[in-house]
Amino acid sequence: MFRLREKIEAFVNNRWLVFVAAMWIQSCAGIGYLFGSISPAIKSSLNYNQRQIARLGVAKDLGDSVGFLAGSLCEVLPLWAALFVGAMQNLVGYGWVWLVVTGRAPILPLWAMCILIFVGNNGETYFNTVALVSCVQNFPKSRGPVVGILKGFAGLGGAILTQIYAMIHSPDHASLIFMVAVGPAMVVIALMFIVKPVGGHRQVRQSDSLSFTFIYSVCLLLAAYLMGVMLLEDLVDLSHTVVTIFTVILLILIIIPIVIPVSLSFSSEPRDAAEEALLPQPNKQDPSKSGHDVNEVIFSEVEDEKPKEVDLLPASERQKRIAQLQAKLAQAAAEGAVRIKRRRGPRRGEDFTLMQALIKADFWLIFFSLLLGSGSGLTVIDNLGQMSQSLGYDNAHIFVSMISIWNFLGRVGGGYFSEIIVRDYAYPRPVAMAVAQFIMSIGHIFFAMGWPGAMYIGTLLIGLGYGAHWAIVPAAASELFGLKKFGAIYNFITLANPAGSLVFSGLIASSIYDSEAEKQAHRHHHHQHQLKLGSIFQGFLNLDEPPKCEGVICFSLTSMIMSGFCIVAVGLSMILVYRTRIVYAHLYGKSRT
Repeated sequence: MFRLREKIEAFVNNRWLVFVAAMWIQSCAGIGYLFGSISPAIKSSLNYNQRQIARLGVAKDLGDSVGFLAGSLCEVLPLWAALFVGAMQNLVGYGWVWLVVTGRAPILPLWAMCILIFVGNNGETYFNTVALVSCVQNFPKSRGPVVGILKGFAGLGGAILTQIYAMIHSPDHASLIFMVAVGPAMVVIALMFIVKPVGGHRQVRQSDSLSFTFIYSVCLLLAAYLMGVMLLEDLVDLSHTVVTIFTVILLILIIIPIVIPVSLSFSSEPRDAAEEALLPQPNKQDPSKSGHDVNEVIFSEVEDEKPKEVDLLPASERQKRIAQLQAKLAQAAAEGAVRIKRRRGPRRGEDFTLMQALIKADFWLIFFSLLLGSGSGLTVIDNLGQMSQSLGYDNAHIFVSMISIWNFLGRVGGGYFSEIIVRDYAYPRPVAMAVAQFIMSIGHIFFAMGWPGAMYIGTLLIGLGYGAHWAIVPAAASELFGLKKFGAIYNFITLANPAGSLVFSGLIASSIYDSEAEKQAHRHHHHQHQLKLGSIFQGFLNLDEPPKCEGVICFSLTSMIMSGFCIVAVGLSMILVYRTRIVYAHLYGKSRT
């Protein structure tokens, strides 16, 4: 009996259980990606034009990214309390929107609707912050894969909720808003006591690499399954029973990763004696710790003392010269011949506060590169409903689901491949971000040209590139600025997302769309005067509807502008790569064989 209680306690405090529960919470943290599906219902019910819908989209993006309160609460409150606050915000914000859209509550002015959308989506920042802070602390040596998988499930949330909505089979499109309000709150409240730091850095096992491989396999299977189901449902008229079966299988795939903490907690896998040597100790070099030992300080002194031409040497020779200089400084410090200088602030790779990070050029390179890259991708996500309608597609849900799946694969793949870059080659992680932004620039060109199948290829490229940002940026920020204040730093960087959306969607895309829609409405109205009286009367009946734009012209100029800005983002990312190459060589150079 005592043995069973011990195993149950080990299960509850297993870092893999925390990771799996965080994955489930994150699958509800992607409700913002459903805006392209719920915006047509809001637009028709409240008679909004595209500029007004764009303002709601910006409010949604601000809510998804302004996480100062979430970051602060996570430092002063228990993490379960922060999750509960997020769940209540989600329920109240989107619940009230649903009441307004269905006529159960009085119609509110646009600014009030923006506040409700902001509050509802701001709950996501609590889900994201708690999940990332907990799991990065539990897996400090696997930041890329952990962040990629967690952010991936957030990106996949739109497709998961869309499939569940298809099973509900409600003819009322506003019921999707109700599901967005209630579903995430229920899941988060059920799991809020599980997701927390559990000293996971001391739970290293030989099977960890196999566990990650299993998680990756489930992720790929989940994405492939969802893609197949979505295409099948779009092309074939399936019965409700078949759709229900597909949804049940989906839920089983999401639950499957629980076998990892169950097997680890209830099996008697022996601990390797060598594992203790791998566990990070306070007196060892570890960029995730706040203390600075002699070796770390010596490294800072090496940065000051080494000749600048050392950086130009080949990697092997450069490391040899740095090691020699570091050894000399260490000996001199031990003998008292030199006094180690205490730095006024931390160096990259050590722990920063938010204010210390804000004065660093590397921080702003990350910020503006993310603004241009992810901001342009978010504009596509927010306007998918109108983009698909303008090109003659009746069902926007398929593209919302597809970009959600590609977003998921981009996040998982971005974390995986960027980890290979830093672990195997000790090369700066932001180089993967530059590749993602180049891929996005090509995707925008496909949207601009409007070629046959452009919506499918465009959603593929934009989804992959946009998703990769959210695996690479948090991991890179934690490496360059430490984990001590990671929540605050991460939530500030995410402000780049709504800032980019404000520029691209709120100012550029919506203005161009409405301008083209007004031109087409004017031509149509002029044509009505040349028809018989009955047709004129019919035209007057439709004057209350907001103007719609049709054709490639609606978004072609916007897409070309965003493609150009993605190329600028590539340049910023490569500047960051150049500036941080020495830091990554120090952090990961010894891992190379």
